[in-house]
Amino acid sequence: MKKVILCGAIALFGFLSANAQEVKFGVKAGVNLATIGGDVEDADGRTSFHVGGVAEIMISNKFSVQPELLYSAQGLQSEYTETFFGSDVKFEEKLKLDYINLPIMAKYYVTEGLSIEAGPQVGFLISAESEIEASSEGDSENQTQDVKDGFKSIDFAAGIGLGYKLDSGLNFSARYTLGLANIAEDAGDDFSIQNNVLQVSLGYMF
Repeated sequence: MKKVILCGAIALFGFLSANAQEVKFGVKAGVNLATIGGDVEDADGRTSFHVGGVAEIMISNKFSVQPELLYSAQGLQSEYTETFFGSDVKFEEKLKLDYINLPIMAKYYVTEGLSIEAGPQVGFLISAESEIEASSEGDSENQTQDVKDGFKSIDFAAGIGLGYKLDSGLNFSARYTLGLANIAEDAGDDFSIQNNVLQVSLGYMF
């Protein structure tokens, strides 16, 4: 399945490049406000980051296609307090899901520099960790566990966003990526969770 997706992406990139008016390459990085939707309760988002490279393939003056290769840190966190033997213990749990994401965004320039974008994304899970910190009366204890086996190795999503590019090559963008696939491994039909991420990025096109 991975080979089919990668071969399809390479073929699409080659076709678009052959018909392109101009191709530019660049880099981007920014903040992730990640959450996990679906059958998850009492969880907050994980604030982290993304970084990677982009290519913008201009098909016309108004339309372009932008494939990207991004490292993206996602997941969730939650905080709660339990009482044991008369003492309050505060727990902070973090689920850290790190992906290599391959979005392919179709961009339409509404006016000079300002664009709207939408497109699919495939993600490859590279690590998954559960981190629990328990603290009480100044003492704390951490426990970290590899939970990669509990999650599917491939994720699918759809993104929509806005971007603004300056003549200098500096650009800004905001994108919301909605998870389309259940990322839980062997969870059954009664349990489904998805990656949802709001990204705010700063980039530069060479």
